[in-house]
Amino acid sequence: MHDADGCGKPWRRMAAAACSVLAIGIALLAPAGAAGQAALPEQKTAVLFGANIRYYDIGSGPVLVLVHGLGSSAKGDWGQVMLPLAQNHRVLALDQLGFGNSDKPQIDYGIQTWVDFLGEFLRQNQVADFTLVGESLGGWISAQYTIQALRGVAAGPSLGLPKPARLVLSDSAGLHATMKRLSAPPPPGKPAIVGASLAGEKQLLASVFHSPSYQTDQALRDGLAWSLAKGDAWAIRAVRNPALLDETVDRQLGAIKIPTLVIWGEHDKLLPLQDGRYFASKIGGAELKIIPGSGHAPMIETPDAFLAALQPFLR
Repeated sequence: MHDADGCGKPWRRMAAAACSVLAIGIALLAPAGAAGQAALPEQKTAVLFGANIRYYDIGSGPVLVLVHGLGSSAKGDWGQVMLPLAQNHRVLALDQLGFGNSDKPQIDYGIQTWVDFLGEFLRQNQVADFTLVGESLGGWISAQYTIQALRGVAAGPSLGLPKPARLVLSDSAGLHATMKRLSAPPPPGKPAIVGASLAGEKQLLASVFHSPSYQTDQALRDGLAWSLAKGDAWAIRAVRNPALLDETVDRQLGAIKIPTLVIWGEHDKLLPLQDGRYFASKIGGAELKIIPGSGHAPMIETPDAFLAALQPFLR
């Protein structure tokens, strides 16, 4: 997620972990738990606003819509939990515009871009009663989507956002102070790591995962290879745009008046547990479940514990 300018104007002095914030799409490195990662079916294609969006549609029953984080994909974030969830639900998990196998146009991405695409995806699939589950950047998008859907915000009469019945936020981005902190320059004497590198990958993996198993030499090789192959640097870079601070959700969380579950990795080094507590305190009636032994991505690092936290909420 680095451009020829280093970390990119005007944020070129950001620390490497901040440059890579939320870009976790490395589930292929994750050891499978009891949840496992069996073979997923072929993705389907939706054409939204002329762009090809690839997605999974698995199972039957009450609908779960899964929204992945920055630099990831449906399989990257949810690959270990989709099939267990699909045993009792219809699971819709899309590769968001700019990521995974979906189109990656070089546009100015914003949170509203992904909100609009999510709304069009749900309208096209005629989804009207669903639980929305977002992780990291996907949590930010899901929170903003829910706020607008419940308030009836729409660009036109036929463009209303289908309203979720329930919301799940896992290690969610979107709080102003945290996003601003991640844009700060590195401490004195700790220069930023510029460009894709093993050192940068090591710092990223240490920021995302709690287990030392993600710090082996092979994990660094695999992680760097994955980062080079994804082709999503433009969309990742867009999230460093300071204008996105205007799309943070702190002051709007009170508008979320549906049952909400907040799930957080106890050892999240990117988005601290205090952020999870804040989300839960500002959303009326929200429940907070903390995942021991997990960092920023419990659905990858501790999938069994993630499912144990999520599934009772879905019943």
